[in-house]
Amino acid sequence: MKQNKTAVLLLAHGSPSSPDDVPEFMKYITGGRPIPEAVLEELRHRYSLIGKSPLTEITMAQAQGMQRELGLPVYVGMRNWKPFVAEVVRQMMGAAVEHVLAICLAPQNSSTSVGLYKRALFAEMPADIPVQFVEAWHDHPLLIQAFAEKLEPVWRQASAELGAPVPVIFTAHSVPTRTIQAGDPYEQQTKETARLVGKKIQGLSPEMQHFAFQSQGMSGGPWLGPTVENMIVDLKKKGEKGVIVAPIGFVCDHVEVLYDVDIGFKGFAAEQELRFWRTESLNVSPTFISALANLASAQLSVTSEQRA
Repeated sequence: MKQNKTAVLLLAHGSPSSPDDVPEFMKYITGGRPIPEAVLEELRHRYSLIGKSPLTEITMAQAQGMQRELGLPVYVGMRNWKPFVAEVVRQMMGAAVEHVLAICLAPQNSSTSVGLYKRALFAEMPADIPVQFVEAWHDHPLLIQAFAEKLEPVWRQASAELGAPVPVIFTAHSVPTRTIQAGDPYEQQTKETARLVGKKIQGLSPEMQHFAFQSQGMSGGPWLGPTVENMIVDLKKKGEKGVIVAPIGFVCDHVEVLYDVDIGFKGFAAEQELRFWRTESLNVSPTFISALANLASAQLSVTSEQRA
């Protein structure tokens, strides 16, 4: 009788390897629907400005750190780029994996992200292999701690430089409004993550904490707001001299951080004559790696108890 073998699978969005890969990458995102050349050119331009997205390399490093801490094999599957979910499922089956714990590297659950990763995974998994799928972990104590560790030093330094508390805009990727109207928990979960992080920063009053949705799409009707730009304008009108953007909907650097925040929002803040800071992404933060390992251990412990 072969030994039961458990593996963890981290699921992420995926990112093109170079600006030249953008058209093929976008086909996976749109399901093959045609994309105007002007949109592709703008996306190529954005990727060229940041060199390339480090999402894949960082996700692999997160998996390696988690594997060391957990003592179990940890795989990485991307929905929209290499290594694709289908390819990684074949690897796991080739390694005789008998039980999979899947964690999306999107802590807040939306049908537009976590839901799509889940569908992609179950479309490839053999029916006889049990899969535990973590639906959301937006309020995990170590995740909150990891974000707070990135925010606190920036907030203290910025406030010292300006001689007054600096407002913080917590951000997460926007989704179509219709998604929330259909019962999606995403908006509530992103704001809960932000509230818990802000609560951990001593001296950062609720009045100095704001929330905006970033990277709105251009199709499918209205998207969740307010936008970061509108929030920056409002803060300017209130007499603020600076702003900190803290993306709590993302767990590593990629184009939505390195371009949308570091280039787009920073440039917009400069136009409004506001000083601008951004918290570091979690990337391979030891606290974040521990959050992943702790989340996996807790989920697997529950399964062991149920089996017993």
